[in-house]
Amino acid sequence: MQRITEHPLDINTLLADTENDTCGAYVVFGGIVRNHHQGRGVAGMRYTAYGPMAERVLEELEQETCERFGVAECRIVHRIGELGIGEASVLVAVRSAHRGDAFQAGQYAIDTLKERLPVWKEDFYTDGSSGYQGGTPLATSDAAGDSGREGSHE
Repeated sequence: MQRITEHPLDINTLLADTENDTCGAYVVFGGIVRNHHQGRGVAGMRYTAYGPMAERVLEELEQETCERFGVAECRIVHRIGELGIGEASVLVAVRSAHRGDAFQAGQYAIDTLKERLPVWKEDFYTDGSSGYQGGTPLATSDAAGDSGREGSHE
């Protein structure tokens, strides 16, 4: 399953990919493009990523989530490219024997994704301007004062 894609995200495909008869619960989180950010109107956005690195980060996060919370399945897909208002930018599905573990694991997965995933988000504002959202630094400043690049998520 491709984790980083330019195609619209499909929740039914994600649920089919995580189907597991040992599980009595599943939780799905969807991040959706909204029409505002920090008081400004948003017309759409673009996500960019270095695909191989982002794929690896998501695969590692899925495995980590399963191990940490004892859940049977965790799958994460993130969209790149231009997205319109109302489109899904990220989907997280977690399946486990019990709902409590699924809820905790799902929240951990999306929160950790926002800290680690090398994805950059550019908002296109209704006034015609655009701007990248700030995010988590991918590198720290060195002693010479060079600043690190920043990644951003929805």
